[in-house]
Amino acid sequence: MKAVRLHAYHQQPVIEEVDEPTVKGPFDVVVRIGGAGVCRTDLHIIEQQWAEKSGVTLPYTIGHENAGWVHDIGSAVSTVDVGDPVILHPTPTCGLCPACRAGNDMHCANSAFPGIDCDGGMAEYLLTSARACIKLDPGTRPEDVAALADAGITAYHAVRKAVPLLYPGTVCVVNGAGGLGHIGIQSLRALTATTIVVVDRNAEALSLAEELGADQTVLADGKQVDAVLDLTGGQGAEVVLDFVAEQGAQQDAFAMTRRGGAQFVIGYGGTLEIPAIDLISTERSVVGNLVGTYNDLAELMVLAQTGRVALHTVKYPLDAALDALADLDHGRVRGRAILTP
Repeated sequence: MKAVRLHAYHQQPVIEEVDEPTVKGPFDVVVRIGGAGVCRTDLHIIEQQWAEKSGVTLPYTIGHENAGWVHDIGSAVSTVDVGDPVILHPTPTCGLCPACRAGNDMHCANSAFPGIDCDGGMAEYLLTSARACIKLDPGTRPEDVAALADAGITAYHAVRKAVPLLYPGTVCVVNGAGGLGHIGIQSLRALTATTIVVVDRNAEALSLAEELGADQTVLADGKQVDAVLDLTGGQGAEVVLDFVAEQGAQQDAFAMTRRGGAQFVIGYGGTLEIPAIDLISTERSVVGNLVGTYNDLAELMVLAQTGRVALHTVKYPLDAALDALADLDHGRVRGRAILTP
């Protein structure tokens, strides 16, 4: 089968032929990929940012946002059948550790993370587990929802955690309206009555944000912090969802957060520097976010399949994977790039 393989850090992946994965364990599932999302994390992987944390051995296949059709199943699989359309939770998990039993799938002590620490889904087939599979409605095309498996679930997870803070009359700033942010906006609109203020440096992204339900938009032109403070009577927002968290955006996000508010860090790449006295004197919180739970993804799929959350995509054939990565790197993708093997 064809696969997008990383052979060396700081070099572009190559598209090459590798063996198809096969079922080995009783709960294994092999999925024929219908859509694989292209994520900024893929760029960070190539840049070696994940090497120490993942411990992956090169070469390997990247791609961690995957959906498709069940191709083969292990002897104990009872939740999906061959031919079923599925979206895949990004981390196949054990189901037995304390984190799994508490429903915190992304903190499973025995999980794998295809596309991060083992072979991923930028390929024709992917090996996963029954625990990662969520069946799709028959009319749902995997390529239309694939990126919800990471970009979507990550944005939804952060919003879901912030919901108790976002009662009517509050303000939530969405910092960055790209692949994750545009899902965050729709999730906020579906789950809360908060006022949504979207900040982005790209005017086209702000236009999309308005279409998706943003109440106010702010162009990140160097004066975005002051603009948010003006919109909130000098107080700042109760919640800031920072989908950027690099190139100074992470510091802006903290400055946009009001006393007693919370900055949710979802993007990454930068370093957040906050004097301890600024935390204790204002009781602001900084909350980390990693992917989301199986139930988060299941809930998000209900919103997607009922039309309340829509993924804006640009599709590329698998053979054009390097073009998709380049377009993402240079800011030419509005929404999410999807590879379609």
